[in-house]
Amino acid sequence: MNFSNISRALTAGALSALMSTSALADVVTLRFAGVFPIDHQGTKMMQQIADEVAAADVGLNIDLYPANQLGSGEALFEMVARGNLDLASAFIYADTDPRLEFLSMPYLVGGWDDMDNIMRSMESEYNKILQEITDEYRVHVFAQNPEGFVGVVATQEPANWNTLDDKGMNIRVWSSTLVRSMMQNKGYNTTTMAWGDIFPAIQSGIVDGAICCTKTATYNIFAQSDVGTHFVEYNSISELTSYYASQRTLDRLTPEQVEVLQAAMTKASDEFFEFNRTSDEEYAQRLRDRGYTILSLSEEEMAVMINMVREEIWPSMGDSIGHDIVDRLKSSLE
Repeated sequence: MNFSNISRALTAGALSALMSTSALADVVTLRFAGVFPIDHQGTKMMQQIADEVAAADVGLNIDLYPANQLGSGEALFEMVARGNLDLASAFIYADTDPRLEFLSMPYLVGGWDDMDNIMRSMESEYNKILQEITDEYRVHVFAQNPEGFVGVVATQEPANWNTLDDKGMNIRVWSSTLVRSMMQNKGYNTTTMAWGDIFPAIQSGIVDGAICCTKTATYNIFAQSDVGTHFVEYNSISELTSYYASQRTLDRLTPEQVEVLQAAMTKASDEFFEFNRTSDEEYAQRLRDRGYTILSLSEEEMAVMINMVREEIWPSMGDSIGHDIVDRLKSSLE
């Protein structure tokens, strides 16, 4: 090879390397944090989102950080709001804004169809209110994931578990005055505690139980580790995680990349909801097989609980979340 051929070869190689480097530089990698354990279906759906976004070949990759690796659900919203984290799959707590307590409004939904129509539909009044609030923090909600009703996980059978009388038990509640008031009115002593602290607190006896989890989560988190013995079905609040993003991140993506993210998260939300809906009874049986006792209220006992909440808890909600929000939610149910 003469000098001119060598020169052309080197030039071509340099241009090829430059183009390759440029192509790599155009790929945006987002950090996606979650709270579910590694083997939980919610984490599998996060992986599905990452895989589908990568397969779309729009210059977008996602790195996953499940199992509270970057912080608890309480911390993730703050990180996303500040632009320190791109994406999250977690419950949106009211630590940042007391109006967000409406997400924990007890006995707002009565079953899986209500969860689908009220909590999952991004056009519902419920989600319009949510997006109005999160817009103020530059946080965009892509999709909602109601996973079924949470119950009380306990290390023993609560006394008077099916009435409003004293339970003789201290349980964990999350940072919600609504949930704390509801559980105290049901006869429990309560301790406010972050999600990541629940397992060791129950395991060590710091609390006797927790309102925290669906049957699926109770099985995966507690029963498989032989922690807890009872699950009380009050069916007052649906476990809810949201797929949400920093608007600062979305602003630097192309419309095509945002569209791919939305499509992947919507599909994951649809499939996750169907999984939870169809597997609820399966996981109830798995809990029984692990030695758990599931305590279910009769229709009459449930009616007492619902009436108490709607007569004593709902009227006080306006002081914390705003009377306009309460009125909008009530009107949407009529």
